[in-house]
Amino acid sequence: MPPAQTKTSMMDSKCKKCRRAGQKLFLKGERCLSQKCAVIRKPYIPGVHGKARRRRISEYGQQLAEKQKIRHIYGVSEQQFKNYFKEIVGQKGNREELLVQKLENRLDNVVFRLGWTSSRSTARQVVSHGHILVNGHKVDIPSYQVKKGDVIKIRERSKKLILFQDLKTILKKHEVAKWLSLDNQKIEGKVKGQPGIEDLDKIGELSMVIEYYSK
Repeated sequence: MPPAQTKTSMMDSKCKKCRRAGQKLFLKGERCLSQKCAVIRKPYIPGVHGKARRRRISEYGQQLAEKQKIRHIYGVSEQQFKNYFKEIVGQKGNREELLVQKLENRLDNVVFRLGWTSSRSTARQVVSHGHILVNGHKVDIPSYQVKKGDVIKIRERSKKLILFQDLKTILKKHEVAKWLSLDNQKIEGKVKGQPGIEDLDKIGELSMVIEYYSK
């Protein structure tokens, strides 16, 4: 399959996830904020009979939908999401907040939160290609869990990439999450604390996700 067709297919796939969820999941960066957004152009679930298929969903169906929605937002696999839940089961504290921490502390999410990319999918590619340093060491694992005190940077030679050329201008308008700090001039981020439930952007119902995995 030609590269152009592959890229289009991937974009369509992301749009279908948003349409199936019935809301914007912001999987495609700036395009999601424009009139080209599929949720605006086609506000019904994908498929031949999509317009007529909105029906009442069971409690289990709602829980599954919320789980899928949040999983797609953060770009994690089913197994990764399940493993996150297994890890927090034995920990003390609010399970919803613990799950948020697992998702938000992913390195690809932190790169996105710092405003260095317009979407989490691009952030995953940036990390995977070795453009990010954590405490001076290259980390190319998107799921890497950052912790308080970690310093995140873009590799010096990577700053020359087209993706990062206008970053200082873009960052002037960017509002970073409260649990992170950002030096716009050095293009350097730091983890100040732990994310909270409010950092999920009110996109998904975490309680339903917890109930889904608790069965």
